[in-house]
Amino acid sequence: MASKLRFYNTLTRSKDDFVPIDEKNVRLYVCGPTVYDYAHIGNARPIIVFDLLFRLLRHVYGEDAVTYVRNITDVDDKINARAARDYPDLPHNEAIRLVTEKTEAQFHADIRALGVLMPDDVNAPGQPPRFVEPRATEHIDEMRMIIERLIARGAAYVAEDHVLFSVSGMQRLPNVPKYGAFSNRSLDELLSGARVDVAPYKRDPMDFVLWKPSGPKDPSWPSPAGIATPGRPGWHIECSAMSWRHLVKAFETRLSCDDPAARETFDIHGGGIDLVFPHHENEIAQSCCAFGMPRMANVWMHNGFLQVESEKMSKSLGNFLTIHDLLKDWPGEVLRFNMLRTHYRQPIDWTVRGLEESEKVLDRWYGLTAGTDAAPAFSAPVTEALADDLNTPRMIAELHALDGAGAHAELIGNLRALGFLAEGLEAWKARRRAALAVDPATVEALIAARREARAAKNWAESDRIRDELAALSVVVKDNKDGTTTWEVAR
Repeated sequence: MASKLRFYNTLTRSKDDFVPIDEKNVRLYVCGPTVYDYAHIGNARPIIVFDLLFRLLRHVYGEDAVTYVRNITDVDDKINARAARDYPDLPHNEAIRLVTEKTEAQFHADIRALGVLMPDDVNAPGQPPRFVEPRATEHIDEMRMIIERLIARGAAYVAEDHVLFSVSGMQRLPNVPKYGAFSNRSLDELLSGARVDVAPYKRDPMDFVLWKPSGPKDPSWPSPAGIATPGRPGWHIECSAMSWRHLVKAFETRLSCDDPAARETFDIHGGGIDLVFPHHENEIAQSCCAFGMPRMANVWMHNGFLQVESEKMSKSLGNFLTIHDLLKDWPGEVLRFNMLRTHYRQPIDWTVRGLEESEKVLDRWYGLTAGTDAAPAFSAPVTEALADDLNTPRMIAELHALDGAGAHAELIGNLRALGFLAEGLEAWKARRRAALAVDPATVEALIAARREARAAKNWAESDRIRDELAALSVVVKDNKDGTTTWEVAR
């Protein structure tokens, strides 16, 4: 019997028992990055949080029982602008592909350093993939199919070469939720929403774009609904198409449940709290109306906002931090641990002090790996903490308790299961030395000179050399056996 999991569900606004549709096929979708530039540290939060959820689900239900889909948005106005700037002479579809392939590679390199699982770590040859990273541009057919279904059901219409979702048409359909119910917004709030684009071809101000005509410098594909002008998809339709393709269509012959409604629904949809409206509200509207379902996903999980040193992160304030730049100064595992110190639903204040504290903890735990080894494994207390809505502060307290009790092998096994201790101890120390530009040969020479000064009882010179080492962020330890060891401290 699987462990009891409880998650806060944005859909019900309560912490509920998690009951998968099919325990042998637990399905998770998370909105991934728009790849046009280096990802910022706020983008890392859902990557880390839902990687942890994926690990927990695999532990509880089995590695072959959980499928994780995290998409890549590779068509977007910002991508189009970057492509036009960098590849002005190439066909536009080819130009955005070059931009997004380069940026996706940067993104993958950065998040791999954060200790997250990647498709290659999970998927086995000849087996159905358990970690899928679909690109939006590879699912244009699915988007057109959903759009055609929406038009046929009266939930979308064509106007001036656009296809728009009809909110009033949705309200007339049976067995679908009310628009605005998910984000808990009234009609007045929806009408005055800052992101609502009012255009003359809209029947209702709340209607939103499913497909739009492409300009001469935009990528384009054949349009749905008999529209002659080539076009491109709106943002929201992309996730409806990719989640349907990989978590519904791909499982139509694999699910053990007989309920037709359950077969058109998947288990968990995740993302940042900023996506609740309009993105997730609109995903639900599209998917439910296209397939006549009351729900798109049973559980919706959202991580909180991130600010930097108590201020909103922005380029104008000079505190815009990319994962790539942070990795120049901090090991990725420090970023991961620092992120998990705050419960995922709470706002997080990203500070240098917090990073220093996180690094100090990991320094100790890496030190325990010398002479102690253990395979990755969740212990019961850690599992119980995570089963309670991914309670990572409690999880960390349980890890400290294992350390305090001297259960170092159990501690190391948990840390490895959680995505830590991926490096050897010497590699960890070397990384820190390199980050602080500490030359081991210089340090060893100073230690030798200090040893000679101490042998000559030249205490003033010995103290001077110790101070010089301290200025290099090097702490020396004189051992009882007469040897001297050293480590880097920030």
